[in-house]
Amino acid sequence: MADLAAPTETNETTETTNIPSELEPRLAEHRAELRGYCYRMLGSSFEAEDAVQETFVRAWRGFDRFEGRSALRSWLYRIATNVCFDMLNGRQRRARPMDLGPVSSFDAPVGTTLPEETWIEPIPDGSVEPIGADPAELAINRESIRLAFVAALQHLPPKQRAVLILREVLRWKADEVAELLGGTVASVNSALQRARATLAESDLGSSGDGDGDGSSGASSAAMDETHEALLARYVEAFERFDIESLVALLHEDATHTMPPFPLWLQGPSDIGQWMLGPGIDCRGSRLVPAAANGCPAFGQYRPAASGEGHEPWSLQVLDITDGQITGITYFLDTERLFPLFGLPPRLD
Repeated sequence: MADLAAPTETNETTETTNIPSELEPRLAEHRAELRGYCYRMLGSSFEAEDAVQETFVRAWRGFDRFEGRSALRSWLYRIATNVCFDMLNGRQRRARPMDLGPVSSFDAPVGTTLPEETWIEPIPDGSVEPIGADPAELAINRESIRLAFVAALQHLPPKQRAVLILREVLRWKADEVAELLGGTVASVNSALQRARATLAESDLGSSGDGDGDGSSGASSAAMDETHEALLARYVEAFERFDIESLVALLHEDATHTMPPFPLWLQGPSDIGQWMLGPGIDCRGSRLVPAAANGCPAFGQYRPAASGEGHEPWSLQVLDITDGQITGITYFLDTERLFPLFGLPPRLD
């Protein structure tokens, strides 16, 4: 789809000249929600930030033709959608290890690393939370950035993806989406039905409550005492490297993944054996709390080879449902991810 907001660019030096002084703070008000929208579309926290930056550049360039004909928020979403369509053109979808191959056994080789653009990336909760959102909105927002839901979205063609996010996550009306996409209400409803069917037929994006918006009810409950106690037991077991206690916290179908490696494991037995085998170097690790994709997360630091302090090893993102851990994703690209999550470069 052609960009409906940006003028034809004839001078590459006109990036941010003559920016209306009143526009900058107004754009900033929408940065977090636009970043969340672009993240769901693209599956990458870094590409989402690039998309928001490009959206603002196009808005600056086209502001003289905007003239308040529509709400600023709708106009920005229109630009952001076109930016995402441009970025998705011809690209392979991002995925999780379980989307790419069968489950492995604990003694299987981890395989070779795959390029960054292969994987769904994590994103900090706070970076995509709209300004002034109430607790209910925040709960929906966090559920709709969970790794499984974002990965499921990547199976949809870009237009269906945009329609489903706008209609079922952001709760736009059909006529509003039709205006944004330059189509009809009938075409929007048709795209939404096809998107729902794709997810249902593939058992993708299953949310537990049938809403199709990534919500999972109990898994997104506020951090009550039971939830906090579970995380405390996890941290204690991991830092003590008490694998028996650790696997006792796992659901029988729990998964263990380590992007950028394609290997993935399922079930407490294989996960425990892997930790005591190839994963033995995690003994002595320390965990620093974080929050990613609507889930508890931890920066993991392994003992440094020098014997002094601890060095970054992974960003762990935990999926929790009904009081059990159903998935642990170890993102190993700490050089990029730890600064994004405000985690220290090492522990002394």
